[in-house]
Amino acid sequence: MASGRSLQLMALRTSRQRLFNVSAAFRARNLFSRAQPAYPGHYPLNTLENAFMAVGSAIMALRDPRRGDMIAALGETTAGYSLDRLRDAMLASPEGRRVLKERPSVNSDTVDMDKLRTLPEGTFGRAYITWLERCGVTPDTREPVHYIDDLELAYVMKRYRESHDFYHCLCNLPVNVESELALKFFEFANFGLPMTLLSGAFGQLRLDSAKRARLFKEYVPWAMQCGSSAKPLITVYWEERWGQDLAEMKKELGIWDPPAATWPAPLSEAARAKRRKAAAEKAAREKTEEERQRYQATPAQSNQSGV
Repeated sequence: MASGRSLQLMALRTSRQRLFNVSAAFRARNLFSRAQPAYPGHYPLNTLENAFMAVGSAIMALRDPRRGDMIAALGETTAGYSLDRLRDAMLASPEGRRVLKERPSVNSDTVDMDKLRTLPEGTFGRAYITWLERCGVTPDTREPVHYIDDLELAYVMKRYRESHDFYHCLCNLPVNVESELALKFFEFANFGLPMTLLSGAFGQLRLDSAKRARLFKEYVPWAMQCGSSAKPLITVYWEERWGQDLAEMKKELGIWDPPAATWPAPLSEAARAKRRKAAAEKAAREKTEEERQRYQATPAQSNQSGV
């Protein structure tokens, strides 16, 4: 009984805080006035500026999907109350509350890549580092948050953005247009962010007719069913789960594999390419060192000749 009473009080406090945040956000952002900067890199927008930014970033992202900054701006300016719902999901989960409290970041400085390589096959951490190497990407390419006024909601957006590659890894999807669109529909079903639906709806225009047909026949049904039934992924403390068995994690989270995707290269070829790249970098370092030593030796020889 006491436990139920405590949960009721917690829910009441959460609801009051949510109403306060919504009221504060409404007061802070009207048609012409802006909120005060709340964190480094924060660029407050009034309602009119937010609308212009949303439309402009959507146009630029459609013209050039490689503009990660425009896609990020579109996500922030169209997020609305979806971030409040994601925060509520985090507050309702003990694991999610730890994420909100500790606010971990995902980048090459905070994640020990060498340690992940030593984990056993079949673990989440080993699968993640393998996915990064196979796709030739790093966790350092995510845009910082700029246009979310509430500091805690800005972190929720940051957490979603930095965890994107984890969703690729869990769903065994490579980095290509077709797979990215499938994942966007999955994210819309699981996170409810408007940008993910917009990306999927307009991104499919870049596909040829055969790939578009496969997207909507095979990937979208999987994405909507799997994403909507899976546990809210925003609540997962990924950094605490490196050593967890990947199959068990997927079962726990309610995720199953999508239709088989086309990878740009087999894993063996990706490994060979990585070794070739490492060998080339080593040769370049050795050449640079030889040139440096030769340059240092030249003045000494000149001085001896002068003597």
